[in-house]
Amino acid sequence: MKPTDTSKPDYFHKVVDCQWACPAHTDVPEYIRMIAQGRYTDAYMVNRESNVFPAILGRVCDRPCEPACRRVRVDEKPVAICRLKRVASDLAGDYKDRLPKIPKKKNGKKIACIGCGCASLTVANDLMPLGYEVTIFEKLDMTGGLMRTNIPRFRLPPEIIDQEVNDIVDMGVDLKLNSEVESLKALLDSGEFDAVFVGTGAPLGKNLEMPGRYDTEEIFVGIQWLESVAFDHVDSIGEKVVIIGGGNTAMDCCRTSLRLGGKEVRVVARKPRNLLKASDWELDDALEEKIDLILNHSPEEYVIEDGKLVGVRFSQVEWHKDEKDGRLKSKTTGEVVIPCDSCILAIGQENSFPFIERDIGLEFGEWDMPVVDKTTFMSTREGVFFGGDAAWGPENIIWAVEHGHQAAISMHNYCQAKSMTDRPAFGMNLVSTKMGIHEWQYSNDFDPVGRRLMPHVSLKERFKNLDIEVELGFSAEQADEEVERCLNCDIQTVFFAKLCIECDACIDVCPVNCLTIAENGPEEELRQRLNTPALNMEQDIYVSEDLPQTKRVMLKDENVCVHCGLCAERCPTGAWDMQKFSLKIPYAGDGA
Repeated sequence: MKPTDTSKPDYFHKVVDCQWACPAHTDVPEYIRMIAQGRYTDAYMVNRESNVFPAILGRVCDRPCEPACRRVRVDEKPVAICRLKRVASDLAGDYKDRLPKIPKKKNGKKIACIGCGCASLTVANDLMPLGYEVTIFEKLDMTGGLMRTNIPRFRLPPEIIDQEVNDIVDMGVDLKLNSEVESLKALLDSGEFDAVFVGTGAPLGKNLEMPGRYDTEEIFVGIQWLESVAFDHVDSIGEKVVIIGGGNTAMDCCRTSLRLGGKEVRVVARKPRNLLKASDWELDDALEEKIDLILNHSPEEYVIEDGKLVGVRFSQVEWHKDEKDGRLKSKTTGEVVIPCDSCILAIGQENSFPFIERDIGLEFGEWDMPVVDKTTFMSTREGVFFGGDAAWGPENIIWAVEHGHQAAISMHNYCQAKSMTDRPAFGMNLVSTKMGIHEWQYSNDFDPVGRRLMPHVSLKERFKNLDIEVELGFSAEQADEEVERCLNCDIQTVFFAKLCIECDACIDVCPVNCLTIAENGPEEELRQRLNTPALNMEQDIYVSEDLPQTKRVMLKDENVCVHCGLCAERCPTGAWDMQKFSLKIPYAGDGA
């Protein structure tokens, strides 16, 4: 094998898995260390640089970082990354003077954002410090978009949304509430704006057309129903409720139903539990609240008697893989009517663009979605950009934030007549953390403690008021335990082959047996030559340059390293060092 190239950040992406799994590439280990040091405001600002909404995402992020967490390889439970993000926001001091500074002299370019959700706000956050004037059009009388209307208040309190949205609006956004854009053509023809960003989300819930659908008023579409609850237009529900669907919206609907008077609330899904789209933690919270989860039932008919909904008829199904194509196929084994007074449909979301004329050069493709370039985020109409759910369908908040960052890069380049495809590259820094022979700038002792459980409001208390936030958050003392579970995967074992004398001291001291000196060869052979074979093919192994004594190579299995630094402490020649890897993420304006 050729020596591993560590001069570019690509190799380290697979070592700092949590950061690369995060769509916005938040420096997770860095802010966790800051929390461990009691530097909560610093931790908040490290978060905010990339994810923009630390307090919001510390509550409702979809957590792609956690399945990637290398702690899973040690004890199966990831570090509570999302909940530590909330700690940084809950305990942060005054950070207002550390927000991006907005120049008084503008650059003469104006941007319009349609929809005041997370994607549009991220665009404003990135472009206003560069001198752009940003106007956000919002059809509702409040900010936040789907964050406010579709996430229940017991999960995401309105004051949290207000805090982080206002941080951006107060930079000088020209916010126009109650201002629905009814014609994109008219907005473009006005000539007022140099570029337009569409961040309208996926605001429609999917309907389920079955017999009886329009014979009662007790069948609701989940997204619209949650919005009605958020605006206090709905304050009650039937005692027997059936929610059809198995995603996060279904979990929000069933838990909201309990708080509005539902006594027997059932979530009915077509698929088995391992194929449900709901996040594990959202499903666990629903089950904790005694939701009845019914699996492998396919809806067939709304049962109406004398104009009243009395139940939903389902086919009971079994699932199996087709022998030819490997796809899941179902077989009906019976049917059942599940009684209910109200039925809520939570089977997916759809986009809606009634304000976009079809004769303005903006092409639509499959599923009546706009054709959007996945690199530049620009549509086929020059100067019109998309992001968030409006670009390629429903995702989640952290993806919308990353879309906003990328769209802002393109919009800046577009307005400055630069290439939108010539993107600024990722960079990196490596800085030694050595303070002494046995001292490092990070806590390098492996802590075997298990993942800490999030404290919740009691079941008795949480149903008294729709606004009671169920998760209480970690205290500083509780966070102190959880932060020690982080393996500091960004503190890299950097090797200098020319200094190695092949004494095997690092190999002897390694507690997880991840180091080996061996003859070079093909990767398949090298993986077997390690003292403990490296069998995780998704994780690269490190291969050094030829060692000066024997021309053998130093091998390292990154899959099991716990970044303890013992190799660097033990090495008599300083061939090993523990160096902090920092990913330098490009944002709008960084191309210069």
